[in-house]
Amino acid sequence: MKKLTLVATAIMGLLSTSAAMAQSTVTVYGILDGGYNHVTGLRQGSVSTIASGIMEGSRFGLRGSEDIGGGYKAIFTLENRFELDTGSVTNRPNSGTQMPDRVATSVAASLTGLPLPVATRDLLIAGVNNTLATGAFGVNIAGNLFDRQAYVGLVTPVGAITLGRQYTPGYLVAAQFDASQTQSSLAAGQVASLPAAFDIRLSNTVQYAIQTSGITALLMYGAGEVAGSSSAGRFWGGMVTYKGDGFSVGYGHNGKNNELGQKSLTNDLIGATVDIGPGTLYGEYATIKDDNPSGISTIAASVTASTGSAVVGTAFQNAYNAAFRQDARLAHIGYKLTTGPHTWVVAYNRLDDKRPVNADTNSYGFTYTYALSKRTNLNAVLTRFDNKGQGQVAPGGNGFLGGVTSAAGVGSTNIAFGIRHTF
Repeated sequence: MKKLTLVATAIMGLLSTSAAMAQSTVTVYGILDGGYNHVTGLRQGSVSTIASGIMEGSRFGLRGSEDIGGGYKAIFTLENRFELDTGSVTNRPNSGTQMPDRVATSVAASLTGLPLPVATRDLLIAGVNNTLATGAFGVNIAGNLFDRQAYVGLVTPVGAITLGRQYTPGYLVAAQFDASQTQSSLAAGQVASLPAAFDIRLSNTVQYAIQTSGITALLMYGAGEVAGSSSAGRFWGGMVTYKGDGFSVGYGHNGKNNELGQKSLTNDLIGATVDIGPGTLYGEYATIKDDNPSGISTIAASVTASTGSAVVGTAFQNAYNAAFRQDARLAHIGYKLTTGPHTWVVAYNRLDDKRPVNADTNSYGFTYTYALSKRTNLNAVLTRFDNKGQGQVAPGGNGFLGGVTSAAGVGSTNIAFGIRHTF
């Protein structure tokens, strides 16, 4: 099956009423993407690997549709991720569980004056850092079978309703107005990946989507499903895009509560494209705000259990809350040109960190794709990451995280060559 774009698959495909889908059908589809990946600036020096997901994450899926009459269709998607190089369904970055230097530095500074020996403090910080990184630094760490997508729904004459594990509205806008469509280390989101600046997919969501006269819009609600609290882990979001003659514009919003019900990661995104010359110019701007980070509320209890002091446990909790807060702006500009079998993308990305630690990262480079056929292509990637201040991001790929460089302010270069086959 010819590969569709992310947004088309996630939204427009749901609303399709083509004759080909008039009967009950189930389609098997997938992407096999692998190749050589070289990254510099890591703690172990330059690293060369055979990697899966250089341009797009390798996957296979089942997509079904049943025409039930009266303009209604039942639909479903089950999509699995896998590592082409190992056959696994999970991976970790080359930097493993290494935490950005600024976390330990920030936490230690926040604990100044605490009645705790420095050696004990540093040992506790190392332990908490390892626990957090082990549980979060990687892709599909839980090893879920259908981690990419798993939803069922109903297409009606007035829109589509789907529920399950789905892409978030904000991320769909981010992908649509990125010149690379999230492919390769050149994607805008790569410079804002640790901690994650966007919720890409979420489980336990309900979505309503419509498409008409060039307008595509959707609303999504995610249930946190935390016992005793309807607000804990709750998500809400929406997006609207308009495609005109030679241009498109869009806006997206994501908002989530943490496991305590406090307002957590929030994004607002705007984007646009315009056809210029033989190609298309892309641009987007996003805000990233998180005053109450998710997934770290158990630190106080674990430190208290280790030290026997609730005061120390609370101090550690507050220090890590401060260390993982986010307040940044992400900007992207890129140009995409396709001529015959050749596709070029050039782009520049900037993550501007507004916090005192000033962990800024800029990236720039190009990707080249040569189509051997409609299903198979060869790819080349060259991306440079310039980290400034406490910035420490290493380039990854569409199917894996890059992790962090050897130290704050150290840059990194990614060179990759791969082959991608879609079916």
